[in-house]
Amino acid sequence: MSVVIAGTVRVPPENVEAFRPHMDAMLSASRAEDGCLTYSYAVDVQDPGLVRVFEAWRDEAALQAHFQAPHMAAWRAAWPQFGVSDRRLTLYEVASERPL
Repeated sequence: MSVVIAGTVRVPPENVEAFRPHMDAMLSASRAEDGCLTYSYAVDVQDPGLVRVFEAWRDEAALQAHFQAPHMAAWRAAWPQFGVSDRRLTLYEVASERPL
C-alpha cells in the first residue's frame, strides 16, 4: 500500500528566499531515494509564508527509511535558523488510485 504525506509548514515570508536552497537540496535528495514516487514543496500564492508539502512513497517502509536518511538530519537542523514552524503533516494510506 502506498502512502501520501500532505500538509504545510510555515516560514517567515522574509526568509523564504534564503530557505529555498535548503528546500531544493531536500527535494533532490528525497526524490533520489528508493521508494519515493513524488516529493514537492510549493509556496502558497496568497500566503507567502505557507509552504505546502506533498510526498508519495511506494510503501511505509520506504517512508521510514526516508526518516533515517542523513539529509533529513541536515534539513531539520536548518529549521531554527530560518524560523520554520507550525509543521502540520498528515499521512494517508492509499488503497487504490485512478486517473481523473
